[in-house]
This record gives sequence, structure tokens and C-alpha cells, in this order.
Amino acid sequence: MGGPAHYPHEYVRGGTAKLLTLFHPATGQLRVKGVTHTPNTVLHPWFQQELTAIIAALPPVDKVPNAAENRAAWARWQDGLSVRFALLGALPPLRMLLIFDNLAGHKTAAFVCWLMAHGIMPLYTPLSGSWLNMAESIQRILVSRALAGQHPESPVQLIEWLEAIARGWNAHPTPFVWAGKRALRRQRAWERHHSLGGSGAVSTQPIPHLEATMNSHEQGT
Repeated sequence: MGGPAHYPHEYVRGGTAKLLTLFHPATGQLRVKGVTHTPNTVLHPWFQQELTAIIAALPPVDKVPNAAENRAAWARWQDGLSVRFALLGALPPLRMLLIFDNLAGHKTAAFVCWLMAHGIMPLYTPLSGSWLNMAESIQRILVSRALAGQHPESPVQLIEWLEAIARGWNAHPTPFVWAGKRALRRQRAWERHHSLGGSGAVSTQPIPHLEATMNSHEQGT
């Protein structure tokens, strides 16, 4: 009585749950849907439904740019990329940047064309660079909260927990800021330290070099 919850020692693989996620870092708001599998026939319709609703809720475009300016606004997001997809001949005003991880299902021609036709520019994290996608961060938070001290008995139950945690998050969302104040504090703290011997160890005070110490000793003898 009164002790912490324990996980059962048995591990039973009863199925897989996946969480489709759209996350808006500036507001912290997210949209999720729990599923048991993610083929394109499941993934794309959900994205299209949610993205259509998001675009519809955006403020109207104050000034429609001319064709050249509009294409330049789209093309600049491909500057420096080694692999680029072809932009549509006629592009609507750019309304949204959508960061995807580097999965083949996110790059199908029909889906990418649908995104562009709705004013959405897809951008892809590099291979082994999923940490650049903030949706990965929010998913780890949701999973850790949903599973804290609990052991789901089925994928359906796990999906219910994840979606409930997401609703709770949206009630009091936390905006995410890339390289925000915490990163600046870490940088300032690091600058106040002195590295030791090229390792990860540091000192708050500089340590004299061996040569300077030896010279001082020789002068005193």
C-alpha cells in the first residue's frame, strides 16, 4: 500500500499502436489520431483532412503576390537542397511550411502535388535527423505520460490513453521554441568553463599549462 506502481514482468506483444501527429510549435497545439497501421491509404487522408481545416482557419491573404514573387517565395525554401521536387506550374500563395521526416510515403507525387495546390510547402528532415522534427519531441512526451505507471493490455487501450493525454495537453499547451532561452543559458554556462585535455571535462578556473609550470619551477631552483 502506498508504493509506486510496477510494470508486470511479463512482456506480451499484443499489437502495435501508432500516433499520427501534427504539431504547431508556436502555439503548442497538436492534432493526433491513434491507428494500428499507417499505409498511405490511412496516412494521406488524415493529413489532408486536418491540413484542410488548418488552412481554412488561417487569416485571409492580405495581398496576393504576382506570379514571379510568389514562385520566388516557394523556391527559396529549396535553396541549398541537394534533392528538390518540381514545383507546380501554377502555385497558390504560400500559407504553411510542413516539416516531415524522411519517409517515402511523405514524398509520393500525388500527395506532394496536393500539398502545393493547397499552399503548403513540405520540407523533409535529413536521414538520421528526426531529432530536427519537433513532432518527435511531443510524441515522446505524450508516450511517457500515457505509460507512466501503467501497462496497456491492447493497442486500442493504448490509443485511447494517447489521445486522452493529447486532449489534456491541448487544454494547457506549451509552445516550443527552437534554440530558446534554455539553449542560451547552456551556452553562457559553457562559455564560463574551461575544457580539460580535450575531453568532456571542464573546470570553472583555467589550469596553467605544463610548460609554464615547469619554467616557474626551474627559475626557483
